[in-house]
Amino acid sequence: MDSSQTLPNRIYLVGMMGVGKSTLGKQLANALGYSFIDLDKQITFLEGRSVQQIFDQEGESYFREAEHHILHQTATLNQTVIATGGGTPCFFNNMEWMNKHGKSVYLEANTAFILSRVSHNTDKRPLLKGKQTGELETYITHVLAQREPFYSKAHHRVRLPVKSFLNAVISIL
Repeated sequence: MDSSQTLPNRIYLVGMMGVGKSTLGKQLANALGYSFIDLDKQITFLEGRSVQQIFDQEGESYFREAEHHILHQTATLNQTVIATGGGTPCFFNNMEWMNKHGKSVYLEANTAFILSRVSHNTDKRPLLKGKQTGELETYITHVLAQREPFYSKAHHRVRLPVKSFLNAVISIL
């Protein structure tokens, strides 16, 4: 990478569950020499329970407030890639906040791609729990349509799958 190019201090990855924000975020952080944070993992660490347990015991609104609070704590981080939860950009003006405090990258994928990545582990995803394959496709299509207006506010967009994620993201930063 050209050292004269100034990289953003914080890079927020947004997109639907299952697109690979955590996996690709770790790769990007490594390539840039940045730290990496997964908001969902940060929440589970601080809460001492899984996302599923938080949803079951406290409800989605409690989770979204915790998520919002932890997101705001990232404002003090330097040289960090942050993988957000799929719904993070859709609450409390979080998308606008991320755009103000860093660069945001929307990892865009279609329903078929997302379905291929989440259908085998729906029990670990509170919003997919108990849904069968047909229901999953309908649900993902619906949620993606609802969230697209939020995701599309990101500074940059990378359409998945992509041959080289790192090259695609580094070239736009």
